[in-house]
Amino acid sequence: MPWQTFSHEADIGVRGSGASLAEAFAGAATALTAAICDPATVAPREAVAVDCEAPDLELLLVDWLNALIFEMATRHLLFSRFELDIEGSRLHATAWGEALEPARHQPAAEAKGVSFCELKVAQQADGQWLAQAVVDV
Repeated sequence: MPWQTFSHEADIGVRGSGASLAEAFAGAATALTAAICDPATVAPREAVAVDCEAPDLELLLVDWLNALIFEMATRHLLFSRFELDIEGSRLHATAWGEALEPARHQPAAEAKGVSFCELKVAQQADGQWLAQAVVDV
């Protein structure tokens, strides 16, 4: 599942794409981890269930990423693997990760929340899905 980060003033953009909406949301979540540290350094040892519901797909993406930020902050975890099921405006996911180890993970930033700036969830002309947002770091 492709993902990337992009520069945005003092914040950082996260973007995921994929053949399905779930793949795009998983890519955006991986990009969220990449805004903090190298996702390859995060072992998928602990599973956390995440459920979200929102009135539209863009708000669902915001809720999803904010739920991950909440889990990272309260459980002191980083995530590297995601499985999602999206039906309409409901999302059920499992995120796998491990406890933050500053010496090993070398976090570059702390994600504080997702803004509505450059928020976009859409199916592209080639059939691929795009999910992007800007994260306050």
